Amino acid sequence: MTATPRHLTATVATTMWGRLPCEVDEPVLSVDAGERLSLDTVSHEGILEDQGRDPVTFFGGHGIAASDVLGDAIAIAAQGTHTPEDGPHVVVGPVMVAGAGVGDYLVVRIDELCPRAPYGIISSRHGKGVLPERFPANGAPLTSIFCTVDGLEHGVEAARASLPLAAGRTEGLVRFPIAPFLGIVGVATPGAHRLHSTPPGEHGGNIDVALVREGSTVYLPVQVPGGGLYVGDPHFAQGNGEIALTALEAPLRATITVDVLPRARATELFGGARGPVLKTADHLVPTGMDVDLDEAVAKCARNAIELLAASFAMDRELAYAYLSAATDFDISQVVDVVKGVHARIRLADFAGVDGSPW
Repeated sequence: MTATPRHLTATVATTMWGRLPCEVDEPVLSVDAGERLSLDTVSHEGILEDQGRDPVTFFGGHGIAASDVLGDAIAIAAQGTHTPEDGPHVVVGPVMVAGAGVGDYLVVRIDELCPRAPYGIISSRHGKGVLPERFPANGAPLTSIFCTVDGLEHGVEAARASLPLAAGRTEGLVRFPIAPFLGIVGVATPGAHRLHSTPPGEHGGNIDVALVREGSTVYLPVQVPGGGLYVGDPHFAQGNGEIALTALEAPLRATITVDVLPRARATELFGGARGPVLKTADHLVPTGMDVDLDEAVAKCARNAIELLAASFAMDRELAYAYLSAATDFDISQVVDVVKGVHARIRLADFAGVDGSPW
């Protein structure tokens, strides 16, 4: 493992805008298993066509000097390949990991997430939130709410984002803490078709699980040789559900460690569970995704049972009962076409299990 992570900047050449890497895409970087790297991520908010595709003008309208608009966002908006039919997200990658084979899992540990700007955007657009009959108001196609973030010089824990109580009102601001995370962590898919960036799936992608924060680990089933890792959709904050379509979208520099979990070991840990699995300091977090929210919950439950059976040799009937009594099933998001659910299984509940793999 290198002491100083290799750095990957966000450029037109190292990013995809609106589509996700697939098997035929050449890697922008190749790394060894166990290597650390840092990646600059760019928020799509402020660069999209319905915002003018000109971040200097867009953010200038909110009082941001041109010198305080990220140069990579300006370049991607001006020179990147994108159409309104594509997804909104800018992803950095693909990164190939030596030794990662189909059936293995990529292990992506989130070491550090550093804000790259003291502001962000919450957008509701084109009736795609959960209340399309009401928002955006007055039939407007787009509402972009600008948020300032103060206190970053004292660390992320001290920082607060601000919203007014009404448009143009400066007194009595609503201030809320930030908790940066990556909305997109995924692996390349087989074939020559690049998936739309919005719906998540077994490849990961736009899972929008707010637990993908510093200290967490994401396990992704490898679908093509080398994995084809990519990250993007940086956030400063998100409530479970993300009901207005976006959360507080803002750019981050992500430092991660990438490793490979061999297929045999992955089977021992995850059994028949499908799709991304997360681990935090306190929880194991299986996921479930489907266009139908009820089925997303059911898939998450099935994955949670498989995880408990594989990791702890727990009888499935007892695992079902345990999950009902002791585990929260949270809605990750309901606005990305494919809806997401994640379960938080407390590791402390299994501390007394002999031979626990976690």
